[in-house]
Amino acid sequence: MRRSLIIILVAVLLLVLGFIYYALDPSASTVFPRCPILTLTGYKCPGCGSQRAIHALLNGDVAGAFRYNAFLMVAIPWIVLCLYAESRRTRNPQLYARLNAPLLAWLLLALVVLWWVLRNIFDW
Repeated sequence: MRRSLIIILVAVLLLVLGFIYYALDPSASTVFPRCPILTLTGYKCPGCGSQRAIHALLNGDVAGAFRYNAFLMVAIPWIVLCLYAESRRTRNPQLYARLNAPLLAWLLLALVVLWWVLRNIFDW
């Protein structure tokens, strides 16, 4: 019973947050926080533009979402796969183990750092 209640509460929270991101434009709203790294340094972090990308995606603007944060858009299938593996952790431990292998973690870290550097060099 308790697990069902938690799942329902998380689903409701996600729906509310999804509606907020759908309805409010992060570029024009003071509700959403600004990136502290961009504010302090003037350089974009790997996540800069993610709020606007999610807003664009929820409003059907896939091209706009790519312009705001291409790495996030490419990573969404990976994130979904990892969430699936986490939810099936005990039923499919091989998938979970493969997706959480140290080599993949290091590769993902390298890709994030590469994205961070390249987006500031080429102003992506």
